[in-house]
Amino acid sequence: MQRLSGKVAVVTGAGRGQGRSHAVHLADEGADIIALDICAEIETNHYPLASRDDLDETVALVEKSGRRVISAVVDVRDRVSLKKAIDDAVAELGGLHVVVANAGICPLGNEVPARGFIDAFDVDFVGVVNTVGVSFDHLRAGASIIVTGSIAGLVPQKDLATGGGPQGPGGAGYGLAKKMLREYTKGLALTLAPEQIRINTVHPSNVNTGMLHNLPMYRTFRPDLPAPTREDAEIVFPLLQAMPVPWIEPEDVSHLVVFLASDESRYVTGQQLFVDAGAGLKLGL
Repeated sequence: MQRLSGKVAVVTGAGRGQGRSHAVHLADEGADIIALDICAEIETNHYPLASRDDLDETVALVEKSGRRVISAVVDVRDRVSLKKAIDDAVAELGGLHVVVANAGICPLGNEVPARGFIDAFDVDFVGVVNTVGVSFDHLRAGASIIVTGSIAGLVPQKDLATGGGPQGPGGAGYGLAKKMLREYTKGLALTLAPEQIRINTVHPSNVNTGMLHNLPMYRTFRPDLPAPTREDAEIVFPLLQAMPVPWIEPEDVSHLVVFLASDESRYVTGQQLFVDAGAGLKLGL
């Protein structure tokens, strides 16, 4: 339908998972893409992050849609490098209309050191603030900012990691970051509304990506087993959602991202939108 024809979108965490899906779906609807990813490991995060090859594959998929794409290896915690990457890409592509602040990590487990709290919070909250901050001067009326939240981050903080639970310090940092994103986006939405710049947060449930399918996450869902397999975790994954599904797919989130990026949602701002198969309802959110 080319709902995003003429728009340029930046996507962080674009190397794989939700970020790749968002970049490809935005391109399919006509947007040119700035695809950013760290393409490196973070020591406290005990599952593999995207590689340069992953980011190159995202680029190839966007180009298959016939759209322009510029990629850069950058850490969203590094505001100076992030600004340069976005400024350079915007200068080449001719503008910026959509910001998808998606990069995130979830370093779970009691073996994660206290540094894991800092790393998770810095990527998942400070990284969003940095992405929005360095993008802001390029945005004009009609622009849309879309932030990736999480229903897991809306669990009461006292239930996350404070008593040596399976989430560990990284889970506590992740949860706090996602909680603070709610208030950040609501406050910024009120501030930017007179300029007709919108910001919304999308809260997924379990998503079928590498952040879900790893041993630390399996142990969180199956603390009764020392080394649970994917099959062990899949037995209990559906318990989180009201609908009888273990997870949603990245494209389920991307469909909402495309809507929020398009002019169809021109009066939607400050919203906390759930793509969660009813998980939030079960948690009483």
